[in-house]
Amino acid sequence: MERTSVPPIHNVAICGGTHGNELTGVYIVREMQKQKMEKAGSVSVTTVETNPRAVAAGRRYTEMDLNRCFTDVLLSSPITESTLYEVRRAQELNAQLGPKGSAEAVDLLIDLHNTTSNMGLCLILRPNRNAILSVIHKILYFKNNLSSVPVRAIQLDIPSSKAYSLESVGKHGFAIEVGPQPNGVLRADIFNVVKEALDLTLQWLQKFSSGHSFEGGTVEAYTFVKSVDYPRDSAGKATAVIHQNLQDNDFKLLRSGDPIFQTFSGDILKYEGEDLYPFFVNECAYYEKKIAFHLAQRKTYSFPPISVKND
Repeated sequence: MERTSVPPIHNVAICGGTHGNELTGVYIVREMQKQKMEKAGSVSVTTVETNPRAVAAGRRYTEMDLNRCFTDVLLSSPITESTLYEVRRAQELNAQLGPKGSAEAVDLLIDLHNTTSNMGLCLILRPNRNAILSVIHKILYFKNNLSSVPVRAIQLDIPSSKAYSLESVGKHGFAIEVGPQPNGVLRADIFNVVKEALDLTLQWLQKFSSGHSFEGGTVEAYTFVKSVDYPRDSAGKATAVIHQNLQDNDFKLLRSGDPIFQTFSGDILKYEGEDLYPFFVNECAYYEKKIAFHLAQRKTYSFPPISVKND
């Protein structure tokens, strides 16, 4: 494939605490601030603790999920006395790191997350061609250099105007999602994996910005298809739990006839539909969203060699 030139990345924002009870990102950002980590070679580094009020409360959010507040509609909504804290905070972050969709937005925004699901290390990205190219190269770089956990890519096909998560504010952006880790808990193994992934990202950025070319190849990515809710009664109460054969088996192919739920009375409910890959299985934060797990297709993407485009 013909080599592709991608605009340079001059600055990167590393964010943690978007969800206040996902502690890995909080403590990585705090340590980077303590170490005054402001440059990686020629790349400027900004660190942000994104939802300090939720972090202080030890909760995912205080009034509204901050990572659902970055749509164009919410970012442009008037601020009044009744405006929810997280909507206000989203607008502050957009002013600091964006504005979203503008030439002034930070070149790369990385948001650090934990999941209670057994997902290893996932990079979650949005559909922007140059962003996808650079992130896919980072994924391959991770796969070649990070051996302690599985590394996967998840692509969410959401138009930019409706993209609701923090990383959408940057010109390029992705979330690093690592688990399993309980909410409100900090685990050394998960902390070390995320720290190593960030170090590799900064290493990749330094090489890229200094003119290093990266070869093309292929990479697998998971594309969101749909969400599955728990079985519920007429009052809307859940009547089943994730089946033990599905629990902790994120990204293991789910086939028609495989057990997915066990009702509280002991009945086994089986999956019906096309073969797909489950992820965010039994994620704690998704109980309120009425999501038991997501399903995705796995696709193989070919990508070209890339190098930096001169200014």
